[in-house]
Amino acid sequence: MLNEINETVQFIQSMYATKPSVGIVLGSGLGSFADEIDIECEIPYSDIPHFPVSTVKGHTGKLIFGNLGGKKVVAMAGRFHYYEGYSTKEVVFPIRILKFLGIQTLVLSNAAGGINQSYKVGDLMIIHDHISMLTINPLIGKNEEVFGERFPDMSEPYKNNLIKAAKQIAYENNIELKEGVYAGVTGPTFETRAEYKMLNLLGADAVGMSTVQEVIAAVHLGLPVFAMSVITDVGIREEENTITHEEVLQAAKEAEPKLTLIFKQLIVQL
Repeated sequence: MLNEINETVQFIQSMYATKPSVGIVLGSGLGSFADEIDIECEIPYSDIPHFPVSTVKGHTGKLIFGNLGGKKVVAMAGRFHYYEGYSTKEVVFPIRILKFLGIQTLVLSNAAGGINQSYKVGDLMIIHDHISMLTINPLIGKNEEVFGERFPDMSEPYKNNLIKAAKQIAYENNIELKEGVYAGVTGPTFETRAEYKMLNLLGADAVGMSTVQEVIAAVHLGLPVFAMSVITDVGIREEENTITHEEVLQAAKEAEPKLTLIFKQLIVQL
């Protein structure tokens, strides 16, 4: 893996030599955020050695380098999921690449199902903690000391100072925010009624099929993390409970301007 990472980093640096300071991961239906970046270089995943390729609708599949909020950034327009058939090491491979390219902070977004019964479609939820036991830990296997120590501490996976800054930005711009716990599951099925109720009892406010493996890898690498979910459907309800991916993408698109504003202003403050 270390050889693959070195080869990948060398290839990317041959295309774009400037070191980015912020890494951004764009979730389902949130790819338009890239329009805010003053783009200097785009590299399709399919061109990058050892890089996975996005297979899910709503994930463009390219690295975008440029300027945002006075910072050099690299954005992943499309992420990878365990349910696509990738191993956990493949899922987090790009996060490790971003670290070796030089990023100092990781900012993530995702589309999530609402579990907290006070949530509604279109809400934005800051993730202040997660439940990862329902998916596969990407650190299983031989530990590479160059990535981090064998048993990384997960008491603050999402940095409190970044959460505080984002909440202040939202307050100043009259944006309502939720704050809660994100449960990571494998997918690709949406949850059953019973599963939503179980996750609610476990203390989760939202559920999704991404993010937690990326965050575990980032914490292992020593990267500060901020993450936000767009609530694109609500799971615990008595009426018709059918959820489609198209509805998820539409809800994410409608909430994207608010998420974009918060991300952009947060990056300015880093």
